[in-house]
Amino acid sequence: MTDSRAVSRPTAATMLSKVPEVTIYFWIIKVLCTTVGETFSDNLASQFNLGTAKLAMIFGVLLAVVLAFQFRARRYVPGIYWLAVVLLSVEGTLITDNLTDVQNVALSTTTILFSILLALTFIGWYVSEKTLSIHSIITTRREAWYWTAILFTFALGTASGDYLSEKLNTYSNAVLVFGAAIAVITLLHFTVGTRHGQSRRVESNAVLAFWAAYILTRPLGASIGDFLSLKNPDDNPHAGGIGLGTTVTSAIFLSAILLLVIYLSITRRDEIEIDPATGDVIHEAGVGYDHRPGHEHHHGHEYAEHHRADEE
Repeated sequence: MTDSRAVSRPTAATMLSKVPEVTIYFWIIKVLCTTVGETFSDNLASQFNLGTAKLAMIFGVLLAVVLAFQFRARRYVPGIYWLAVVLLSVEGTLITDNLTDVQNVALSTTTILFSILLALTFIGWYVSEKTLSIHSIITTRREAWYWTAILFTFALGTASGDYLSEKLNTYSNAVLVFGAAIAVITLLHFTVGTRHGQSRRVESNAVLAFWAAYILTRPLGASIGDFLSLKNPDDNPHAGGIGLGTTVTSAIFLSAILLLVIYLSITRRDEIEIDPATGDVIHEAGVGYDHRPGHEHHHGHEYAEHHRADEE
């Protein structure tokens, strides 16, 4: 018989449910957030003469407040989670812009810098937790690694996106390149990653595919934002975009994010279904684990260990 007291407590199962399923909704909102991070930060820089350093500090404080609510939440709350992602996108962009525009650090240098920081984050995360899967985040420490990695993916995406856009001369070309790269990763995941007979190999491929796509959606969104908001080479020699402006573009994408978050909050279509007795994932969609017979996952073992520690 399952102990009902264990289910009602803020245990590992509660932590697990704080992360959304990796569905089509996840990727749509992710790209929308990355676009907003680019255009909204540019809009703030032009509207308020505060400078990127001060704006980064202001948004850093706002981010800290939202993350405090995220860490305290007992389950996945779409509004809190995606607000944190939006703020992280803006903060990552402001940090990169401050380094390149104010401190005169080359984009190639910032790209290398944030690549190293992201790699060190992943190494530290894996050494500490023996996994990089977002669906095994069952402790506060793992959640801290998760949000740290996301911050560096946004900063890296801004730097690499701008760097590649300079090399390709137009943002539209950058959109095509990053979009094609994500398409290749998706194709490889579903055609190669699911053929292995060992569940751990499948899990590793799924985690690698997820983070590769997650990193690339940042420069994709940034390039989309620049393409839509910037108008011609007179505004930016590397633009050649539509020219909607940062205000209109930000408003459109923020409205889309709001509508999708409201929809998900009502329908709960991106919540992970778990077994409250074991902590095992019952259902998840998108880039994740293979639940066919013979491809079992191991969340229940991790849950049991942390649950016993919690009881003690």
